[in-house]
Amino acid sequence: MIEVRHIGIVVSNIENSLKFYKDLLGLKIERSMDESGKYIDNMLGYENVHVKTVKMSASSGNTLVELLEFSVPIGSTIIRNVHDIGASHAAFTVSDIDEMYLKLKQSGVKFNAPPQLSPDGFVKVTFCFDPDKTPIELVQVL
Repeated sequence: MIEVRHIGIVVSNIENSLKFYKDLLGLKIERSMDESGKYIDNMLGYENVHVKTVKMSASSGNTLVELLEFSVPIGSTIIRNVHDIGASHAAFTVSDIDEMYLKLKQSGVKFNAPPQLSPDGFVKVTFCFDPDKTPIELVQVL
């Protein structure tokens, strides 16, 4: 058996990110914790790790979104393009993409383009960016 457990997204400011993921996208906080000590040091391969972790869920499905704000070690900002090697984006299914697009756009969220109908006509899709410029794909199944 294999199942997707969570998607981890490192953020620079947990409160700013919660405004996006919780207040705008509508994810629900399941658990919030401050992690440090030997266990997390060993698991991540660093010393003196301190990370605030917020696990969030959508209204359906089992996969969690895990926001991580590290105070030790401090990470660097990397602008990722969807074509760069490695994890490129997180995707969320929404019930009304046009409504979500307007809501996010009015809140200052940046988009590549308005929602587009896929060539096969099965979905509408758009890409936007979270507060740290992580690409986020929004999809409405038609």
